[in-house]
Amino acid sequence: MHGIGYSTIRKTTPRGFTLIEIVIVLAILGLLAVIALPNIDLGRYQANSAMQGIGSTLLAAQRRAVTRQHDIVVTFNIATNAMSVHEDANNDGDVDADERNIAYPVGDKIVFGAGGAPDHPIGPGPITFTKVVRGFPALTFHRNGSASESGGFYLTTRRALSAGGIPTDGRVIEVERSTGRTSWFRFVNGQWRRGF
Repeated sequence: MHGIGYSTIRKTTPRGFTLIEIVIVLAILGLLAVIALPNIDLGRYQANSAMQGIGSTLLAAQRRAVTRQHDIVVTFNIATNAMSVHEDANNDGDVDADERNIAYPVGDKIVFGAGGAPDHPIGPGPITFTKVVRGFPALTFHRNGSASESGGFYLTTRRALSAGGIPTDGRVIEVERSTGRTSWFRFVNGQWRRGF
């Protein structure tokens, strides 16, 4: 180009990672995983997830009772570690063919129970609701948003039961009768604390 400012442009090919570099990175990641995994408390996260999921299901059931203007009956099955939400459209307490009745498991590695944690003010036992519907402890949300009674239930991990108790895996969901409000508690530092 007439000798003005002409320079050669070198084309370079992009360089990838060598096998040795990849092996070194994988070895470092493996070492970090071995160091970190024992310090991660999966039970705590599983219990928190179950508490949040079941608590949210109860909140939704209460809202459904208000919006649909009929009772929502929640039953708790300790044997199967599940709860059922029945939309009782005619408020007769029976599950009719045209009424929804959906079962919700409490979690893969979660069960009803305190798991070694001391009693919460809701009382002892895995489920403190005294009403029984179809042979199971039950709670009813009414169309004004209130609940049939105050009470609650305990959740814990399967490992807490098999290990003879791990108090910090204990969770409580409490329902207030007059407002139907649901509160969540976890056992930490020797006491029950609200929320996560």
